[in-house]
Amino acid sequence: MKILTYIILGIIQGLTEPLPISSSGHIFLFKNIFETNIFNTLNFEIISNFGSFIAIFIIFWKDIKDLIIAFFSYIFNKNKRKNLEKKFKYCIYVIISTIPVGITGFIFKDKLENMYSLNGLAIAFLITALALFIVRNIKGNKDDFDITLKDSIIIGLFQAVTIIPGISRSGTVLVACLLCNLKRDTALKYTFILYFPVSVATMILGVSDLTNSVEFSSLMIPYIAGMIAALIVTYFSYKWLSNLVKKGKLWKFSIYCVILSIFIFIYFR
Repeated sequence: MKILTYIILGIIQGLTEPLPISSSGHIFLFKNIFETNIFNTLNFEIISNFGSFIAIFIIFWKDIKDLIIAFFSYIFNKNKRKNLEKKFKYCIYVIISTIPVGITGFIFKDKLENMYSLNGLAIAFLITALALFIVRNIKGNKDDFDITLKDSIIIGLFQAVTIIPGISRSGTVLVACLLCNLKRDTALKYTFILYFPVSVATMILGVSDLTNSVEFSSLMIPYIAGMIAALIVTYFSYKWLSNLVKKGKLWKFSIYCVILSIFIFIYFR
């Protein structure tokens, strides 16, 4: 039953991690609907997030490799700097956009578990719905290397808010990118390039808590099963999201978040 439960949780994680509907919020909701305490929310998030990380890394492998090579080539090879300047700036902007959420995540690391509440979750889903609805018709005209310092700061500040349970990271960053006038495919790419440093930082901050957990050894196999499920589902979930974003159909997730919020308010009265 534990293995099956964690596989289901991994599927939920994999489906909701790329989509703008909050993976952590859905896992917390699942826990309360079934009134189960057999899993630690934050510990499982670390494991399942690693599965999602691998899936997104596979999708963006070429982009990540290209940016890393360009970044270090710009630093250590003066002869190539002129040709690599745009990619180097892109990498710097990614770092700048990551700093705010890194600071807030570090400050509130030990308080995250206490930030979860059902009413707060319902309100967060409504906020996500409103944000997605506002940008439903925005197309933008900026390509990858048209992103500015101002854009990176604005996007970073938006991302800092996503430590609040129920506020989708991908959805919030995607909204910020569109508000900064990025093209839809450019916004999607920047959103998930930003996923990597945030995800790595989350895993690093949580790995000591995970390994020191008394339940870790007994739950290793269920955790791994959940991680694999998250990996597979994340891959296909992102592909689905990509098609919807390019077609300008983010509003569908807005409707879903409103329905989910209403469900929470009624079911947990």
